[in-house]
Parts: sequence; C-alpha cells; structure tokens
Amino acid sequence: MDPNPTSHPILSYVLTRLPPSLSFKRPQKPSTEFDIEQPPPQPEDPSAADLHGLDLVERMPGLKDPAVLEAMSKAVAQVAQARSVLQTLGPQPDHEAIDKARARISEIEADLSPQMEEIVITSPRAGDSDGQQSRAEQAQKEKERREAAEKELLGLRALIQLDETYEAYEALLKDSEHKLDQIYRSAMEQAEPSLKGGFEAEAEQEEEEEINEEVIELLEKGKMLDRVDLSNRGLKRLPEAFGKLSGLVYLNLSGNQLEMLPDAIGALDSLEELCLSNNILTSLPDSIGLMSNLKILNVSGNKLKSLPDSICHCRSLVELDASYNELTYLPTNIGFELVNLQKLRVHLNKLRSLPTSVGEMTSLRFLDAHFNELRGLPSSIGKLQNLESLNVSSNFSDMQELPITFGDLINLRELDLSNNQIHSLPDTFGRLENLEKLNLDQNPLSEPPADIIEQGVGAVKEYMSKRWLQILIEEEEREKRMAEEAAMQQGPQKMGWLTRSVSSVSKMAGNVAEYLSPRANKPKQDSYMDQQF
Repeated sequence: MDPNPTSHPILSYVLTRLPPSLSFKRPQKPSTEFDIEQPPPQPEDPSAADLHGLDLVERMPGLKDPAVLEAMSKAVAQVAQARSVLQTLGPQPDHEAIDKARARISEIEADLSPQMEEIVITSPRAGDSDGQQSRAEQAQKEKERREAAEKELLGLRALIQLDETYEAYEALLKDSEHKLDQIYRSAMEQAEPSLKGGFEAEAEQEEEEEINEEVIELLEKGKMLDRVDLSNRGLKRLPEAFGKLSGLVYLNLSGNQLEMLPDAIGALDSLEELCLSNNILTSLPDSIGLMSNLKILNVSGNKLKSLPDSICHCRSLVELDASYNELTYLPTNIGFELVNLQKLRVHLNKLRSLPTSVGEMTSLRFLDAHFNELRGLPSSIGKLQNLESLNVSSNFSDMQELPITFGDLINLRELDLSNNQIHSLPDTFGRLENLEKLNLDQNPLSEPPADIIEQGVGAVKEYMSKRWLQILIEEEEREKRMAEEAAMQQGPQKMGWLTRSVSSVSKMAGNVAEYLSPRANKPKQDSYMDQQF
C-alpha cells in the first residue's frame, strides 16, 4: 500500500517524515491476505528504506530544507489520508476475484428477468379467490428472488468498488510524485547554490549520456518521419520530446536497454506497429492506451509484471505479443475491449488464470499460453469460435481439466495440451470436427485410453464422438422416464401429449450418428501425436 521507493522516490521519502497527525500507523500484525496472483508480500527492511532516503538526499540536498519539506508535506496530505482509509477498508482484491465478480454480476442481471417471467408463466390460473392468492404468492416469490439477487449484487459491487478505489489511489500516487518533483524544482530555482547540490548537474549529464546522437537527429527531422528503426542501439532512455514525432507509423526499439518509456510516447497516435522486445522494461506507461491506431504491439522479452489496464483502449490491436515476461495476470476487461485481436501470445509468463473476458475476443484465431501456471481455462473460452490454434501446454501440475464448453471451439485446427495433468478430455471434445493436429503427450489420461491416443487425432475424435453420442442417448432416456412418471401422476390424458412430443435430444443424437457414419469405412488415420506446432 505504501508507494514504491523505486517508482515514487520523493513521495516515499516525504511520507516517512510526515508529522504524527498525518502519519500512517501500520497494523500491529501483518496481514496474511494477499493477491493470489501475486507473490506473497515481503517484510519491509527499515535499513533498506533508510539507505534509499540517504541516497535521495545526496542527489537532492534541498530536501533537508524545512521549508521545502513542509510544502511537500502539505501537498501529500491527501495521499496520507487515502492510505489510512484503505487500511481500514482492507487489502486490494486480487484480479481473479474481480474478474469473477464482474462475470457473476452480468450473469445475475441476465438471469433476473427470465426468472421473473418464469414466475408469471408458472403461476396457477384459477377463480377470483385462488387467483388472488396465487398473485400474492407470485409477488412474494418475486420479492424474495429480487432481494436475494440484490444482496449478492451489493457484495459484488462493493468488491469492485474497493478495487477501483485502489486504482484511484495508484493514480493519486503518480500525480503526487509529479507534483512533489515540481515543488522541488521550483524551490531550487530560488535556493542558494549550496542547497542545489549536484542534482540538476547530474541529471543533465545523465541525459546527455543516455540520449543517443541518432535520436537527437531524428528529433530534428520531426514530423517528416513515418518509419523509425532504433533496434540494437544500446539505448537506455528516450526523451519526452520523442512524442513529437506524431507522423510515425512504425517504430522499432527492440534489443536496447530501456527500463521505462516516457509518458509522451502516447502522443504517437498515428503509430500502427510498435516493437519493444528484448529490453528491461518493468512497466508500460498508462499513456499507451492513447494509441488508438496501434495494430501490432510486441513487448516480449522484458520484465513486465503486469500490463496497464489502459492497454484495453488500444482497440485497433490485431496482434499482441507479451511473451517471455513475468506477468501474473492480464487486465480484467482486456477481452471486452480488444475485440479485433487475432493473435495473442502470452507464453512463458506466470499467469495463473485467463480472465473471463477473454471469451469476448471473438476475432481471435491464435492463442499461445504455454509454460505458465494456468489452473484451467474459463468456461467462456467456448465463445472463441474463430480460434484455429491453441497452445496451453506445459502448465504442468496446475492444468488438470478443460471446461465442458471446450467442444464449442468448432474451428479449432491445432491443439497442444502436452505436459499437463489432464485426466480426461471433456465429453464435448468429439465436436471438434476440424481438428487436424493434436498433442496429448505427458498427461495421465484415462479418457480416451492410451491405445486410442496412439492411433492419432482421427481416432481420438471418433472415440470422443461416440462417447458424446452415448451420453446424449442416456440423457434422452432419463428425460423420457421422468416425463412418463410425471404424466402417470397427472393422469392418462397427459400420455397423449407425451406420445406426440418429439425429443430434440433424439435429433441431436441422429446428427452425431450421421457425423460418425462416413468414418466407419475409412482406414485409420496416421498419428498426429508427434507433430509439434
């Protein structure tokens, strides 16, 4: 909850020196709750904080001036107050909980109206007295259901509001750091030379050393440029002035030593392709969300622990490569916004789950999430009916099952499930008619059995199709028995209706049987199990 001394050095320093009335009292016992998608919080090292403060004062000796510190303390009073409030409210919810809460709210709101209609339809019709009683019962049922729904919605919305409060707090920290920097610089303009120290001189020297001459030449050309390749130049930083190259359509900064990007990069609103791979970026600026024309973004091979929520505003994105990072989660709403995305690469990260909203990426054709810590896939994955290639291999002991909606991926052609702990394929797997390549190696599968798997993807599809057909038949028979029992209880007159009814399940079973029949006389297909993709 405290600002990070690395990203907010001045703010962190000032908060530790606030007067008692504004200071933040830490809880006596450390909280055991933390984001399940984040590593456990590490205990603070007071000596490390002190060393950081000393280093900052050496570079900014003006912080020792009581007048400067007093002005800064007043400027961060709002931060201290917000920090105390958040401590009272509790820890920030993890992203998985927020994702589930949003999905549950949508589900409740979607189900509420059909439930009310069901009450009206099923309420008995009778004479005046019976009708009055039935209306009263109907009103009571409606009231109870609405109260139950509202009670659950209240808790879910409170959870989301708490998360939004924390996000607002993060924005406040960033704004406060900028404000403190302005206060310091303004004070130093009027201060004695002894207080200015070497801060400004050191900053100017670093800027001169780190800005490549080639970058300076590019800045002089300004809007005349539309394509820039600065890959493998050893760049350590980009100046804010880089945002003035508003005509850029293509920018390649891969293979450098960039630790951060200037906020001004968001001004490149004409940019369509941005390559930042193989740097040492730990975060992306929120301003990246201003790139409304960005189609291809490659941030692979960095040290990103998360993607900014603002990336969801890059609605023109067609390809996103965030592989080879340290991502522990994806933005909750990423799927709701990036509806044009066709290729998503997030392999070799530390993802424990994919957000439910990923099912809204209806244009997605390629998804690679191998070598993560995925504990499963959201049921919404079945909405990706344009998906052609899916790789969720090497999630090892974390990946143990697939959702029943997996069979809705009707256009899937390539699937890699190797090196997981999947015990059985979902019963709907036989519906993947277009599947051509399948890798099930290194899974303790019992369904389908090993001898079927050895025969290749065709045999697996046929086996699972027959299994699905058998399930449909059994379900039909069960429903028929239940209908007969209900009809017998209500009288012989209901039997005529039962006889005339046509089961939709029978029709579905017939379709599956028709799908299987052409395969009966086909020779066994070659194994695809050794094919890698």
